[in-house]
Amino acid sequence: MILVLFSILSIYVITIAFLIYGFSKVKNYQKIDLKPQTSFTIIVPFRNEAENLPNLLSSFSKLNYPNDLFEVILVDDNSFEKFQILNSKFQVIIIDNIRTSNSPKKDAIATAMQHVKTNWVITTDADCLVPENWLLTFDNYIQQHDVSMLAGAVTYQCENSFLDHFQQLDLTSLQGATIGSFGLGKAFMCNGANFAYTKSLFGKLSGFDGNNKIASGDDVFLLQKAANLFPDKVHYLKAEEAIVTTKPTENWKSLFYQRVRWAAKTSSYQSNFGKILGIIVFFGNLGFVIVFLFCVFAIWPYPLFVLFAFSKFVIDYILLYKTNQFLSKSSIKSLVLSSLFYPFFSTTVALYSLFGTYEWKGRRFGK
Repeated sequence: MILVLFSILSIYVITIAFLIYGFSKVKNYQKIDLKPQTSFTIIVPFRNEAENLPNLLSSFSKLNYPNDLFEVILVDDNSFEKFQILNSKFQVIIIDNIRTSNSPKKDAIATAMQHVKTNWVITTDADCLVPENWLLTFDNYIQQHDVSMLAGAVTYQCENSFLDHFQQLDLTSLQGATIGSFGLGKAFMCNGANFAYTKSLFGKLSGFDGNNKIASGDDVFLLQKAANLFPDKVHYLKAEEAIVTTKPTENWKSLFYQRVRWAAKTSSYQSNFGKILGIIVFFGNLGFVIVFLFCVFAIWPYPLFVLFAFSKFVIDYILLYKTNQFLSKSSIKSLVLSSLFYPFFSTTVALYSLFGTYEWKGRRFGK
């Protein structure tokens, strides 16, 4: 049993080491102020976001980008109260979502695509804020590279609470794995809050056909389709000026359901690399939990847990540190406590996602 667990640990350490290598292979991009040329449609699916949408639209109004080169489509997914746009210096419309599948967000994007007139689409979420050079950085990269899909980074705007610090560490690990996988040429994950692709590519991929029975995954399934068919056209935009900021969840229940929603789509991945990585990370965290419990109940000697935890912590920290330096330049808060708690949280989420249901935007999804 001990030999099996430490074999799992060895595989886990080697895997994370490869992701660290992949992360380093994706070079930081700095815009060079090329004259803006790319036309964008920003698609924002929303449901009951009257509090957040004004802030998002305000961040759009501050974009360092010509107003005639971007437009905004807000897709209302049956909100309780209709959101009204009072005035805007850029073109923005609100349309109602047309539901055709089990995935409200995929339906919202597919609905919006019928109204898109620009070459490029970029999606974000209603609870996000975008930096002023967001579109300019995407445009510069597009002008310099032959690309049809671009994934960008997302980080949290945190308060000083353990819940927020824990979420930041969790998101940082996901962003690190995302960037690392791109660097290894095995892109399988991205974040729909900062995700761009051409309208023509969306058509070539037949949109979300094949995975619209799964409630979430408007980002990863489209990415995996594209990476499988057009790998050279799919890039990661590792640029500090293009990082989108979003809000962490407000309580542990919401966080748990959010992570269950994310985990529930793993079994449907097209990417074998993504599936294998998910299995390795799951067993790495499960192994941590088992060793901890066996040591607590004095079945195994305490030094075994120290060795296991230290090895896992060191390799995780390297990836977290490199990713956090890119995302925020600030130190990781509550690192040790979050690292100790994370394997228990992650294992519970993974097991629950196999058979449990979850809530999302006032609706229930799942088995």
